[in-house]
Amino acid sequence: MLKINREDKIPIWQQLLDQAIHHITTGKWPPGELLPPSRELALLVGVSRSTIQIVYEELFSRGYTVTNWRGGTRVSDWGLKANSAEETTPYGPSTPALPLLNAAVDELNSWFGGAENRNVEIDFCPHEPYLDEHFQKNWRQSFLQASSEADLTTWGYGNPYGFTPLREQIQRYLTFERGVHVDIDQIILTSGAQHSIDLIAQALLTEGETVSVEDPGFPAAWTTMQYRRMNVVSVPVDNYGIQVNRIHPQSKLTFVTPSHQCAVGVIMSEPRRQQLLQKSAQEQFWIVEDDYDGEFRYRGGPLPTLFSQQPQNTLYMMSFSKMVAPGIRISAVIGPKNAIRQLAQVQALTYRHLPIMEQLTLSHFIEHGHFMRHMRRARNVYRRRHEAMTKAIMATGLADRFKLSGIETGLHMLLEAEESFDEEAMTNLALEKGIRVYPLSKYCLETNRKGWVLGFAKMDESAIEEGINRLAKILL
Repeated sequence: MLKINREDKIPIWQQLLDQAIHHITTGKWPPGELLPPSRELALLVGVSRSTIQIVYEELFSRGYTVTNWRGGTRVSDWGLKANSAEETTPYGPSTPALPLLNAAVDELNSWFGGAENRNVEIDFCPHEPYLDEHFQKNWRQSFLQASSEADLTTWGYGNPYGFTPLREQIQRYLTFERGVHVDIDQIILTSGAQHSIDLIAQALLTEGETVSVEDPGFPAAWTTMQYRRMNVVSVPVDNYGIQVNRIHPQSKLTFVTPSHQCAVGVIMSEPRRQQLLQKSAQEQFWIVEDDYDGEFRYRGGPLPTLFSQQPQNTLYMMSFSKMVAPGIRISAVIGPKNAIRQLAQVQALTYRHLPIMEQLTLSHFIEHGHFMRHMRRARNVYRRRHEAMTKAIMATGLADRFKLSGIETGLHMLLEAEESFDEEAMTNLALEKGIRVYPLSKYCLETNRKGWVLGFAKMDESAIEEGINRLAKILL
């Protein structure tokens, strides 16, 4: 018999429905059992007939019962069979083995510094930028104003290229700050560098094709390409950047960080740039130019981009992760119209478009001058911290024992050791002493270079000096 509890906040019809389903699924009401007419059951339970009719309609719509105008309402055969204890297992379908995925994620986690639970007092993190309360206040202001000003059409399905007003703001920034002149349909927005690389792999390459990457270099570039089953080959990096003459002759794409080489920190020399541009034109492969740290230069202004010199086969990547904050997850790829159109097709199929609120907020943030003010403030902070880091490394004698590079641009420097140096042991020892440093070997695909990539963006000058002094005591 069904019972009701009038003190319960659950509606009466729901109480009765839950009990009926329980009786059916446990076999208390077996398949074929005839249920009482709705009028009769209503009298037995003490509710209106319409309440029982709602319960019966729900049971029928969910397949627990069948109805025949001559035979009344009966329990269906489905109920017990589908929930039979003998046929139900506690396990779902097995997940496939994805060794490429698991290996790639493990490599990236290791590159980011792992998740050691040790007490880290000083973290020379090269991945994150400077943030302050001014940024937080202005971002909150842009968020509130942008959301209140947005009309209803903004909340529909968006353009796979990205929010048009934001792309227009990026177009203006590229024109005045980086000397890159493009039309709006040459810009597509993505959710970060890895997303950009993934779109490029899907849209412009086919499985098994050869791509060349810097080594040492950006691990996310080769792990993403490997996961998309490309043949990834490493190209050594020296004091002048990627060794162009070592690029694989069958490469369909070459990934470079010419403004501030990811890891080593060198700037690609002008002869190497021209050599790369000439080679890509002759052999018809894509150049993917990641403008890594290109906005932060301590000797003169930002260098000209490869894209501005040869836009027909160059894809230029920019990201707001370092310029503003990694949590914003907005980047852009700039390239020839036909290539960007192809990326947008993949975007439309797999992602549709980026979340609108982040795009609205960033567009407002740039349009109202908050972005450029933040950049000016950040550059001043980075200049002071860069100077503090350089002085500390020189004063402690670390620059005499190890090779120092990457001091002209960007948010990190490299202290390079000899290949025979026990990099791992020294990294672990520093961690035991409360200092986290980032091994160069984590940036290497095939080369065996050793050392430490030291970021300074998130630490003030006193912490930098303290950290370098303590590191010197460990390494020297």
